[in-house]
Amino acid sequence: MAQLLRLDASPRRSRSHTRTLAGEFVARWSASRPDDTVIRRDLGHEPPPHLTEEWIAAAFTTPVDRTPQMREVLAYSDQLVDELFAADVLVLAVPMYNFGVPAMLKAYIDQIVRVGRTFSFDPEAAAPYTPLVSGKRAFVIVGTGDAGYEMGGPLASMNHVEPYLRTALGFIGIEDVEFVYTGNDEFGGERLQRSLDSARNRVAALTPGREAVDVAV
Repeated sequence: MAQLLRLDASPRRSRSHTRTLAGEFVARWSASRPDDTVIRRDLGHEPPPHLTEEWIAAAFTTPVDRTPQMREVLAYSDQLVDELFAADVLVLAVPMYNFGVPAMLKAYIDQIVRVGRTFSFDPEAAAPYTPLVSGKRAFVIVGTGDAGYEMGGPLASMNHVEPYLRTALGFIGIEDVEFVYTGNDEFGGERLQRSLDSARNRVAALTPGREAVDVAV
């Protein structure tokens, strides 16, 4: 039995293609593996707080030396990290904003990339950074206004979503990452529908099993 952690980064609701596709992904997965559990965190509507000077001071203080106030400052981050460690599979629904990830997702990444928790640091070592997260897979559904941002596409050089997420997730030890793209949101019509159909085919290929009926977005 596995646990899925679904992260939605779009502030849109029913109009969000990434939410819809993530919902279909999870529904198909659950239909095929009904004993698996799903945890959902809605970053788009409940964004994590940005880092503060107090957070940084607490995170870079050894646990034994932290004050109660420092532990309180890190409590939310600890919750997110514990949630991450408990998950076997991550499903990220990510709209591209100005060629990068939404601020809500960036804030989440800042909260979980933690020295001593998700990576270790030894300044004397030849390779000073060691990932502390292992055995996890990630599926990232990216929605874009135009099309062709996927690797090898005509707009790939403007895509700072995939390289950033591969770097950040890989840094803590999550290297098995698959991307699904849907585009043409700004154009709509048949171009958008073709892109959505292609993304659904990709989702189906990544989630083998019978068709799911109920889809929660």
